[in-house]
Amino acid sequence: MKVLLLLSAFLLINFSNSFSNDKEKNLIQKQVRATYYASKFVGRKTSSGQVYTHDKFTAAHKTLPFGTEVTVVNPRNGKSVVVVVNDRGPFGKGLAIDLSQSAAREIGIIGQGIATVEISYSLPEAE
Repeated sequence: MKVLLLLSAFLLINFSNSFSNDKEKNLIQKQVRATYYASKFVGRKTSSGQVYTHDKFTAAHKTLPFGTEVTVVNPRNGKSVVVVVNDRGPFGKGLAIDLSQSAAREIGIIGQGIATVEISYSLPEAE
């Protein structure tokens, strides 16, 4: 009985470690320049077809698939937020991600216009 219990625990630990390691292998981290949506975009459709609203943690990115969850960290204060990509952009030179105003407020970049942030995300493995 003890052997069966130990074997079960061993298999469970190995399975969960291999799952988390696979996800960590796909983790991409970058330091980029970010901005946030102007108020004039409230109520307009995003590229994904969703209507933009200030109160959701969403973002625009030029290439990440819609639905990708991106962790955004402000290195100046350590605050972070998880956003979901639902739009394309930003189209300003040197900008990588456009945050909703609530996401920008959450990490303390409202009023800065453009801020350097750290982003991390995982992409599904190609089959």
